[in-house]
Amino acid sequence: MELTAVKIEKPEATNFILGQTHFIKTVEDIHEALVTSVPGIKFGLAFCEASGKCLVRATGTDEALVGLARDNAWRIGAGHSFIIFLGEGFFPINVLNTVKMVPEVCRIFCATANPTEVVVAVSEQGRGILGVIDGVAPKGIEGDEDVAWRKGFLRQIGYKLG
Repeated sequence: MELTAVKIEKPEATNFILGQTHFIKTVEDIHEALVTSVPGIKFGLAFCEASGKCLVRATGTDEALVGLARDNAWRIGAGHSFIIFLGEGFFPINVLNTVKMVPEVCRIFCATANPTEVVVAVSEQGRGILGVIDGVAPKGIEGDEDVAWRKGFLRQIGYKLG
């Protein structure tokens, strides 16, 4: 068995969700879940089929994001994995629970805009995701000034009240 790290290739501020599922209908079910939960959402979704033709299947509402999802899914190449890239102004926090509630979704590895590497195991049978490296290591411990900044920022962007 070999381990490899696959870098997610994307524009710096683009958010994505990486997960694992178990059935080909995931492509259509996640698509429907996203467009019915957030009107006008822009996204691209790709799914790595693990049996049958073993294709990367893709859909979405924005062709550039569909291409981004397709290319990254192909490079990851892990059976039954999926990746969703969200358009500008759309964030994982707004759709993550919706995606988790799709019956075929087994797990979410990450939901982020950070630089990310996917740790993939490669065996004679195929490829599987072991985990992710999301962002960079901590550079320190939060102090009082940092706490005040965090609380102010969350209120400024509307995720916390008063």
